[in-house]
Amino acid sequence: MSISTFELFKIGIGPSSSHTVGPMRAAQQFILSAEKENLLSKASAIKIDLYGSLALTGRGHATDIAVLLGLEGNAPDTVDPDQVPFIIANIRNTTQLKLLGKYTVNFKEDEHLFFHFNDSLPHHPNGMRFTLFADQTILKSHIYYSVGGGFVADEASFKSDQLVKDHHLVPYPFKTAAELLDHCHKTSLGIADIMMANEKSWRSEAAIREGLLKIWQAMHACIERGCTEEGILPGGLKVKRRAAILKQKLLARESQMNQRDEMNWVNIYALAVNEENAAGGRVVTAPTNGAAGIIPAVINYYLNFVPNANDEGIIRFLLTAGAMGILFKEGASISAAEMGCQGEVGVACSMAAAGLTEAMSGTPLQIENAAEMGIEHHLGLTCDPIGGLVQIPCIERNTMGSIQAINCAKLSLMGDGEHIVSLDQAIAAMRQTGLEMNAKFKETARGGLAIAVNKPEC
Repeated sequence: MSISTFELFKIGIGPSSSHTVGPMRAAQQFILSAEKENLLSKASAIKIDLYGSLALTGRGHATDIAVLLGLEGNAPDTVDPDQVPFIIANIRNTTQLKLLGKYTVNFKEDEHLFFHFNDSLPHHPNGMRFTLFADQTILKSHIYYSVGGGFVADEASFKSDQLVKDHHLVPYPFKTAAELLDHCHKTSLGIADIMMANEKSWRSEAAIREGLLKIWQAMHACIERGCTEEGILPGGLKVKRRAAILKQKLLARESQMNQRDEMNWVNIYALAVNEENAAGGRVVTAPTNGAAGIIPAVINYYLNFVPNANDEGIIRFLLTAGAMGILFKEGASISAAEMGCQGEVGVACSMAAAGLTEAMSGTPLQIENAAEMGIEHHLGLTCDPIGGLVQIPCIERNTMGSIQAINCAKLSLMGDGEHIVSLDQAIAAMRQTGLEMNAKFKETARGGLAIAVNKPEC
């Protein structure tokens, strides 16, 4: 599969790439296809069915809100997060949806939106069906799957194996780290250079550089917002935002000690992003929303604490991180509903470790070593969000992944890149672990912390 870096890093909204961004995109795709078939003017109602993990954690992950936004024609990268509550309130108050913003149909959530908690569709835990009606007649019905990181597939994609094949040609195709390293060895190019050459099969180098810096600007803006907002996160757990308060405390302490605390700044950067994500704010999927704080935190660490950091380093960081994301998409999955949180925080840690190693002039072997360490020490990490919300343990978990990514990069740079377990072997181990992990620990809010906090203490 030819995957662009820009498919792995998508500007969108929180709180989840697989449960918010993906369903919004699927709903928009459905309604746009219905418009092309001239069906919307005939429609009187629409039914939405959510299955598996989309049902079990759908309300906590705002899947219900996301599909309504998508059906009205909104996209994750352009919808204004501040307007979302007003859009949803209008739908609920009027009991009407405006498909693509112009075709009005009846809509009552208890009659047209269903969470199938005990049922799953065949190809993936994140399944959904949209059905368009003219009175009692079905005009169109289609199934979609949100397969992680905001990627969307339909039934035809699975049946034709198009999830793993396409016809876009790149000069240096790779599905494994071994193949990627072989390209580097034969050409004497770095991983970022290989990725740049591949990206140029889609767009110009100038557009690539501009686009990657735009992604970083969106990440940095998210850190800045998260470091100023205070209050309680939505959802009922009454989780307090901490980034802004901790930032003020850290500034005061550093002023007294006249010394910077690198690791606590990284903690604050990661907290800021994932608190914004939990609040439904503007974030960059990297490669998922649940793990969106790790790469921004590590890039901000690079800019603030690594000598001679610059925009070129950010570009090479993101290209290299993107290469690692491709390897995980090819060899396993970045969906917590399939892999547990090892597929989100673990993958993001691996990507960030590789990116930082590249930005600090690491060799391809050192980069592969850093990425392998990043995922190796997250193997078996479960996804057990309390209350189905992307808050506990998700927000703090991003701080852990960020710190670990930096340590992996530093450790790899002290060596020559030689190590026993290859990145390909670690990815295969992650996939096997995910497939054999009990389903209740894979984004269902039915196991681990999600259950433990609700059990009475004896």
